[in-house]
Amino acid sequence: FDHVIAEIVGYATAPPSFSDEAFATARLTLLDALGCALLALNYPACTKLLGPHVPGITVPHGARVPGTAHVLDPVKAAFDTGAAIRWLDFNDTWLAAEWGHPSDNYGAILAVADHVSQIRRAAGKQPLTVRDILAAGITAYEIQGVLALENSFNRVGIDHVLLVKIASTAVAANLLGASWEKMANAVSNAWLEATL
Repeated sequence: FDHVIAEIVGYATAPPSFSDEAFATARLTLLDALGCALLALNYPACTKLLGPHVPGITVPHGARVPGTAHVLDPVKAAFDTGAAIRWLDFNDTWLAAEWGHPSDNYGAILAVADHVSQIRRAAGKQPLTVRDILAAGITAYEIQGVLALENSFNRVGIDHVLLVKIASTAVAANLLGASWEKMANAVSNAWLEATL
C-alpha cells in the first residue's frame, strides 16, 4: 500500500485523543447534519428515494434512517441518511484547494454505528456510544479536510465527493472492526474513481 493509504488507515485506527472542544464541535456538526436530514423529509423528491430495495423485507440488526421508520441494511441506510443530510445542500461546507461537505460522512457513520450496535446488543455486549460516533465524525472530517487542503480533484475532472468516500470508508471499516489490511484494501478501493 502506498504512503497515503497507510497514513489514512493509521490515523483512522489510532485511539482517539481529541480535545473537549473537538468533541463539542463534532456534536454541533452531528446535530446540524441531523437537522438538515429531518428537514429534507418534508420533500417528496427526497423521501421517494428512501426505504428498502425490496418492500417489506426484514433486516436483522438493521440500521435505522433518522426521522423514518426504515430499518435497512447498513449500505442502503448509509445512502438514505446521506441523501437526506445533503438533499437541501444546507449542510456544512469546507473550502480549501477542494471544497466539500464533511458532514456527508455522517450517512455512513450513523448507519454503520447503528448496525454494529445492534449486533453488539444481540451478543449481550455494550453498543457504541454517541462519543464513538463523534470520534468517528472528527476522524472523517480530518481525513477529508487534510486531503482537501492541497488537492483539487475538481480541477482534473474528479468530483470532490471522492473525499467523502475515502474518509467514510476509513471510519466505517474501523467501526466494523476490520483488520489493518482489510481497511487498507477498502480505502484503496475508495480511491478508484480517481483513476478514471
